[in-house]
Amino acid sequence: MPYDTVDRDKIEQMVREFYDLVLKDDILGPIFTKSLGSDLNSGKWHEHLNTLASFWLLMMTGISRYQGDPFPPHAFLGPLTPESFDRWLKLFKGVVYRLFVQDIADSFYRKAEILARQFRDNLGVDDDDDDDDDW
Repeated sequence: MPYDTVDRDKIEQMVREFYDLVLKDDILGPIFTKSLGSDLNSGKWHEHLNTLASFWLLMMTGISRYQGDPFPPHAFLGPLTPESFDRWLKLFKGVVYRLFVQDIADSFYRKAEILARQFRDNLGVDDDDDDDDDW
């Protein structure tokens, strides 16, 4: 049964399941493996997953354990494309809608769309057809 509340443990589960999919993905896997390795149990991944759990906890509940700016660590991941952002959102959507009731999943996904748009804008990653209506 999907979760109808949000807390640190549920967010940690969501983040871990999401990045487990990311590492197996043909488009996203190589990007993250290059930076953090392929083992979610490694020290680099542990730190990244913990940071992401704190970030999403802040975004979803207002509980502030996250400090920093989410953009700079992602600025050097390598060449990112509209397709990589679309895939990131697709995988994220699948995980949050499987784990959470619709209103919570909707909230997660809206925030993820905003975040993806901000990252795309900051990185200068534009759609080939310059059609921003897709977002």
